[in-house]
Amino acid sequence: MQFEFLIPIVLFICILLAIRAVVEARARRQMVQYHGSEEMLRTILEGEETRRREASLRWGVILLALAAGFGLVEALSWDEASPGVFAVLLAATGVGNLAAYYLARRAR
Repeated sequence: MQFEFLIPIVLFICILLAIRAVVEARARRQMVQYHGSEEMLRTILEGEETRRREASLRWGVILLALAAGFGLVEALSWDEASPGVFAVLLAATGVGNLAAYYLARRAR
């Protein structure tokens, strides 16, 4: 298997994440520099923390559901890509999203 096509994709993603981190850090610095109200800053930072936690929860649940879907495909010995394989994997992704939504709503 050839992985040469992955190098530019991973490079692009790394550059994108680095730019995003710099922009977010600069925005935070400017908020502190221009003496935004302390309550406003606290509210923004708490909202970001909540979004980060929920994103981690969501991805964790989705990846677990996809792992279960791949396990099911392997257990059924489906070696070729077919509509049934894609249906199982899409269903696992959907179930993972629904479970993440349920867990996030229950945690509030």
